Amino acid sequence: MPDERPNIIFIITDQQRFDTINALGYPHVDTPNLDRLVREGVTFTHCFIPAASCAPCRASLFSGQYPHAHGVLRNGDRWRYCWVEKLKEAGYNTINIGKMHTFPYNELFGFRQRYTVENKDRHLEGRYYFDEWDKALQARGLRKPGRLVYRGLPDYKERLGAFEWPLDEDMHPDAFVGDLAKWWLKSYPRTEPLFLEIGFPGPHPPYDPPARFAAPYMQRELPLLAVTQDELDNQPRAYRGMIRHNCEVDHDSVVHQQHPSPEARHRQRAYYLGNVTLIDEKIGEILETLEETGYLDNTVVIFTSDHGDCLTDHGHSQKWTMYDTVTKMPAIVWAPGKIEGGRTVEELCSLMDLGPTILEMAGLDPLPKMAARSLMPAIRGEEFSGRDYVYCESARDVNFTTNDYQTMIRSRGWKLVCFVGENDGQLFDLKNDPDEVSNLWADPACAEKKRELLDALLEWRIRSQCDHAGWEFDYLR
Repeated sequence: MPDERPNIIFIITDQQRFDTINALGYPHVDTPNLDRLVREGVTFTHCFIPAASCAPCRASLFSGQYPHAHGVLRNGDRWRYCWVEKLKEAGYNTINIGKMHTFPYNELFGFRQRYTVENKDRHLEGRYYFDEWDKALQARGLRKPGRLVYRGLPDYKERLGAFEWPLDEDMHPDAFVGDLAKWWLKSYPRTEPLFLEIGFPGPHPPYDPPARFAAPYMQRELPLLAVTQDELDNQPRAYRGMIRHNCEVDHDSVVHQQHPSPEARHRQRAYYLGNVTLIDEKIGEILETLEETGYLDNTVVIFTSDHGDCLTDHGHSQKWTMYDTVTKMPAIVWAPGKIEGGRTVEELCSLMDLGPTILEMAGLDPLPKMAARSLMPAIRGEEFSGRDYVYCESARDVNFTTNDYQTMIRSRGWKLVCFVGENDGQLFDLKNDPDEVSNLWADPACAEKKRELLDALLEWRIRSQCDHAGWEFDYLR
């Protein structure tokens, strides 16, 4: 008797903002294949990440726990548990192609096979690891583009991480991952049910797409959020310090600037969006391959990213802050003929809620002490209330060097960010200030709302510690 459980294709990009999909209201972006997923799928428009950097967020996504519970607080912290193991135990063929950002990088964590592509710019936190892309570059006698190459450019410090891709297009890491996924689907004997995680390394910097993807955006007017000195002066001490740090250190080939020119900002945004369109093209090719190989007859495709990128908005570089440009994620579930499409869900959810959702799709029960919650009621079109609040955490690391721990609590109407040991923070009235430029932390008129959110944050942290103590034993059963 054939196994009728669905194949699940989980596509995750790295550092892709929510405002990079045309069909979600951003007409300056070319994303025809993601647009198709939006038109025919279910899109969660208020999905927020649990951590503001790669590995902590992904560890939450693949454990269903917050960083303070699973212990992965920064890139390079050791992973211990992953619900993919449960899919493998249940008979799924579990495959990873591309980025997962686990540590150790090559440990299986429930995957039967891993074709790892992790290190776009570097050899990862000082621990040398040569992935599939490194091997392919070496086989062609090519040098990996990245800091050691781009530093040789005379205007390196003025480019904000935006560079022209110097190699053949098929050697770009996102093209390489997309092509590797297509090759696997066409070449490996068809096994079902399949759980395939495809992790694109982009649009994470360096922002270096092949020229044909960047060129249209260079000719286009792109929305750039104005940054005023008043906004910068009213940011918390920790964020002002992080701006200075990012101007001094070329993390991921990005030399940040205190006051970048409009031209530099536009080029950075154009190259970033060019990388998004490259990934969109590869997603379209993967969908075609799924159809050609017969997998699409019984498949759910899920698309999301691990966090966003300020791209000089608010005066900041990359992630590590709690602005919506970093913490708000696109999340799309697509299965024509199986899930009624063309719907958006506006209730709050967490990115890690995709974990128990996938387990339920596979006919498994979410693990008992998961902090994550299944989104299947919303996907099925049933009553769905969502979360009252979403939370995000970030610990001191190699780039967030100015505080030991920051925590965000966000409702539909308000956001508060606090820093351990600090008297300053951020408070935003999202209804009247959706761009988050007016910090109301010290405004006496907002003291009651600030106290309400601080109390809710404290209650969540205590309740979380109580409700999810011992959760790791669920993974060992």
